[in-house]
Amino acid sequence: MKAVQAEAPPRSGADLALILGPCDDHHCGYDPVRGRPEPRWEPMTSTLFHALGLHMHQPPGNLRLLIEANPWEAEQIIRCYERPVRYAARYRDVARLHVGFSGGLLDQLLDQRVVDLYRHILDIPAMLDGYAQADNIELIGMGQHHPIFPLIPREDWPEQLELGRLTMQRAFGRMPRGFWPPELAFTMEMIPALVEAGFDYVVADGIHVLPEDGISDVFRPYLACHNGVCITVVPRDRDVSAAQHTGLDATWFQNEVRWRTGGSPRPHEPRLVTTWSDGENGNWFREPHEGSGFFGYFFAPYMEHYRGGEYPINPVSLSAYLEQHPPQAHAQVQTGSWNVGTGFVPDLSQWAGSAQQKAAVEEVTRLSARYWDLHTRLHATRRVHHCWEALERARRLLLEAETSCYFVWGDSWIPLLHERTVSAFKDLDTVAASLEAALSPAVVAKGPPEPERIVPPPQSVQAVTELPPEQPLELPGELPPELPGEQPLELPGDPPPELPGERPSERPSGPPGELLLEQSPVRPPDPEESPLSGGPSAMAVTSVAGARSAGPREVAGTTSPFEAAGDQMDTLPDTATLVTGQGSPPAGVHPSGGRPAPKRTPGR
Repeated sequence: MKAVQAEAPPRSGADLALILGPCDDHHCGYDPVRGRPEPRWEPMTSTLFHALGLHMHQPPGNLRLLIEANPWEAEQIIRCYERPVRYAARYRDVARLHVGFSGGLLDQLLDQRVVDLYRHILDIPAMLDGYAQADNIELIGMGQHHPIFPLIPREDWPEQLELGRLTMQRAFGRMPRGFWPPELAFTMEMIPALVEAGFDYVVADGIHVLPEDGISDVFRPYLACHNGVCITVVPRDRDVSAAQHTGLDATWFQNEVRWRTGGSPRPHEPRLVTTWSDGENGNWFREPHEGSGFFGYFFAPYMEHYRGGEYPINPVSLSAYLEQHPPQAHAQVQTGSWNVGTGFVPDLSQWAGSAQQKAAVEEVTRLSARYWDLHTRLHATRRVHHCWEALERARRLLLEAETSCYFVWGDSWIPLLHERTVSAFKDLDTVAASLEAALSPAVVAKGPPEPERIVPPPQSVQAVTELPPEQPLELPGELPPELPGEQPLELPGDPPPELPGERPSERPSGPPGELLLEQSPVRPPDPEESPLSGGPSAMAVTSVAGARSAGPREVAGTTSPFEAAGDQMDTLPDTATLVTGQGSPPAGVHPSGGRPAPKRTPGR
């Protein structure tokens, strides 16, 4: 396997003397092929440290699809998940590895159907138990469904982070301390969410880490802060990581690392080289003959040399290194990813560049907003319990739709995203319909439901006018006329008195009480609307005595049969329509005589 080489800055003569040692007659430490000095193997106490990381992820349902559609590729991939734990156990005394699993991949590895489909190739439960017992493998989180965090709604960040940690706890019995942003897509706004979720450090592509002192140095950790919350940032060496992904050997690796760190701004300080790559993509990792792949051709010789004390680079776990060498300098991290160069404009076009990709991002954003709106309203009502299943199903589909694979693997994978968003929108429509039904006026009214009230038919005027003896009503600003021979007001059933020298013309037919009721039907007084209860119609007057004590007011505009006949006498006020306003019904009473429907309370 041909090693991939990367350019490094020139070295000083003093540095070369320290690396090469004295020359002899046949070889002076110069590599004619590479055109630069060749370091010799020397046992030494080194300040060079290496953090090696592998990234593992499969989109939802892909392991089942692979074993059914392409069994050979499925076998190549599943073996990539087993090799790290096996080689870590073989070199337990010297090996240090970082392995990150997405929650979506772990869900598949924990699925009994997947376990059964791959049983003839690998014992998946035994493999997971090996990771749980491997104290020289540091587990790394990356979110439940491997989303491009800068592209998905901020409201979904906490759940993607927390679900990923819980899934790792379920699979391995321990939580991750470090975080690998999927596709290395990172933005400073993620820092508070990462710290809140429980992460101690995050790996970022070194090319986007901008130290505050202006001196680029990817071989030490930094503190990055946003809104007063800080996290440790570990820069990844992009060039050496590319070699790890495509092919390298132990000799080339130690030469390259010593060359690059020796020309770094602080060569005499501890130097941390962080390399990270996919652990199951590419022929280098999938190679069925292990002696020709990553673990047989590079990792095993690397560990053998180090175990024999002849290697200048110390394998280290990031947690252990950061405890011994906590970050001192501060830095800003540009929004970017593993395949984006430097620049002031964030570029995530690989996942949101085409028209279909942009439309997919917008659809996920709309779906998330709809979910959170219904989630908030449903929590506020605490009534529609049968809707929670549909809401949770929509939530699961939304988080799956945010998987980076649906965006990065071209427009042919976007339909898989739409399958999930369409189903999720249908579930949310069901929740919305149930919520609207639950928030109807009968349900929204506060307090226990009132018993059904039976309203009796309108009573006669006689029932209303049978009051204790009262003095005649005196309207403000005028006195009742003193007519000769005036008689007291007769109750219904007796003919009205006739005034001398005047006869009514064309008096309307029918008893006065019936005519009065046609104008304003009377209903039984509501205790809640009684003036004594302080209800909404406390100012309404329902008796002659109340009318007198209420002070100046106007009589309702309803014309009594006496006034229609041209009678000059004072008339009794219409007790069913006498109010404090001008010609309006009593407060809290619908103009038709019934109680108005309560106002609908808008959901939050």
